[in-house]
Amino acid sequence: MRGTDDVGIGIEAVVFDVLGTMVDETGGLRAALSEAVSASGGASADESPGGASVEQLLTVWREHVEREQRRIEEGGRAYANSEVVDREAAERVAERAGLSDPVAIGRLAGASWRLRPWGDSAAGLARMAGQFPVLGLSHASRGTLLRLNAYAGLRWHQALSGEDVRAYKPAREVYRLAIEAAGCPAERVLMVAAHAWDLRGAQAVGMRTAYVQRPVGDPPRSGDSFDWQVEGLEELADVLAAV
Repeated sequence: MRGTDDVGIGIEAVVFDVLGTMVDETGGLRAALSEAVSASGGASADESPGGASVEQLLTVWREHVEREQRRIEEGGRAYANSEVVDREAAERVAERAGLSDPVAIGRLAGASWRLRPWGDSAAGLARMAGQFPVLGLSHASRGTLLRLNAYAGLRWHQALSGEDVRAYKPAREVYRLAIEAAGCPAERVLMVAAHAWDLRGAQAVGMRTAYVQRPVGDPPRSGDSFDWQVEGLEELADVLAAV
């Protein structure tokens, strides 16, 4: 565990990123794509009828989602929630992969409803929920969060979606949504994420920050200075128990 020297301000609420931090988004998408390819009768279990591999299709999906979220953030597109963008990504994948079954494409579009939690997510969250109000803060739409939280067994005091302010992180209004829900000053709200870009966004509105290491994510740069850097949620729970 690493932390900054200035950690004296008390924490009153803990806010968690969900996709990638609490659940394995990349692994879940890969599994959903593999399922779609297998059901399509491709040349192999890893290659679609259109000749694209699962990893290539994963890249198609992620590039579309990232591009459209960026366009929305920059004002190049009106807000569309994650269910709309995921459906578009599924259709792009289907076109690239040569998939035509509307039922399979619809199931693929709902891949974010079925993402598995990391091994420490449920227990770590439960520990911290015994000490602080815990909130989820996600790109995922309200409907997706409802289904995902049930599937992954994540129990929040409150789950918040960027859909509520029609924006995606790192837009400041998304973090302010969490601060307002927490009902305390920003410097007493801790943002937890496996994505350094997400924590930089939280820092920009005055929140405290904790980077949690995951197999996927956006690791800190040499110039980043977060309040804590931990290897998992159990370690973070131990740290916060002493705050």
